[in-house]
Amino acid sequence: MAQTFTTDFASTINTVLAEEANRIGADIHKSTLHTSPWIDLIKQTTFPDESGYNLTTLIYDRVLPVTSGDTSVIGNSWGNVAGNEGSTAFGTAPAPRDLASGHDNKLTDAMSVEAAQTKAYAHLSKKVKQYNLQRAAIESPRISVDDLRFAAHRTEQLRAITEALAESARFSWETRYRDEYERLSANLVICETASTRITEDVETVASIASAKFEGLNIDGGTTATSTNIEESSVADDANTSGNMANISNAIMDKIYFNLIRKGAGSNAYGRENGRPVFALVCSSEASYQLQTEAEFRDDVRYNNAAVSDLIAPLGIEKSFRGFYHLVDDTAPRFTIDGNGVPTKVLPYTSTAGVISMNSEYDTAGYEAAYVIHPDVMESQIPAPLSGAGGVTFNATNYKGDFKWLNIPDVALNPDGNIGFFRGVLASASKPIKTDFGFVILFKRDSSTAAA
Repeated sequence: MAQTFTTDFASTINTVLAEEANRIGADIHKSTLHTSPWIDLIKQTTFPDESGYNLTTLIYDRVLPVTSGDTSVIGNSWGNVAGNEGSTAFGTAPAPRDLASGHDNKLTDAMSVEAAQTKAYAHLSKKVKQYNLQRAAIESPRISVDDLRFAAHRTEQLRAITEALAESARFSWETRYRDEYERLSANLVICETASTRITEDVETVASIASAKFEGLNIDGGTTATSTNIEESSVADDANTSGNMANISNAIMDKIYFNLIRKGAGSNAYGRENGRPVFALVCSSEASYQLQTEAEFRDDVRYNNAAVSDLIAPLGIEKSFRGFYHLVDDTAPRFTIDGNGVPTKVLPYTSTAGVISMNSEYDTAGYEAAYVIHPDVMESQIPAPLSGAGGVTFNATNYKGDFKWLNIPDVALNPDGNIGFFRGVLASASKPIKTDFGFVILFKRDSSTAAA
């Protein structure tokens, strides 16, 4: 029977385990959720202890030489090096020999050389990005241990329950990493029928734009529920949802060369023919659209390059036009209202706690894909802490491992035979080179390829 999700012992304790041995087979089956590449590709590190909840990271911008006279001019001023006696290394020739005194004007020569030298400067600029630790908890319904006495195949049933809870934790991490990557990515690409542009630094919410630090969450640093797509408006003077088109190789080429110019190729997921290969996380339909687009099919037919060791375990056998296609068949889909505001459509629905497929997900007209780069962000997870200063306590694993908790209560649980499973998740999303991240919104049911 369906279980009511409760958070206190005063609620009715429902029987979780099936009891009728004559009505249940020996095999305990359970439905599973789709897995995605997000957990494998987002770098995970340890959140530093004794540093507070809010941390900052310092990122230096790229440096190019600029001229000393005008810092908006990129480049060097080159001067000729002298090849004969009587001229300077830089600039004009020195004053002639003073024939009356018989001495060279050496001091004058040195000053003339110094004044004539041209210089360029490497200005150092940097950004301070703030991030904070967040946590979530997942609990099962309250369970009476007396159920185990009468349950059929109780070991198998308990195993199925714990595995189902583990799936819920995995789904939570996949959603967390995808949403955080989308929130921190600095580039939003809305595919249009003509003149598609790459919009950089899309975090334009007032609380973010006026913040001292980059990377602040939407409400100032306590939650991170909003993302770049949901913050943005698709409709404006030059861009309406009616002009949106499907994802195309022309758009992916624009993104590829943009990444190259930004310097993202030095730490790409792979290399082929001396060129970097990046990762595109998209649905099966989007991958098929790109690989079967007219005039591009030979890229698949004749591509036999080896896949990098990091990508190969994910089942990827080849790249396509500079990208590994990593399939995420629960990729975010959206509807767009008359004002151009996207609303996310989830692939699952919940009715009284029972999860089922969402038919509206299949008909949603808009979808998101992501160019994922290892330098955009990392997830910092606190290490379990079992004590400090001579005080010991139960360590909490913040990766979502479930524990059985049996909390005695004089009135509600005097015998200590009622308990529940609880898993705790915690992480901080550290922003790094966020300008390497791209979020692509496209009209998945359009027959027109973006240009």
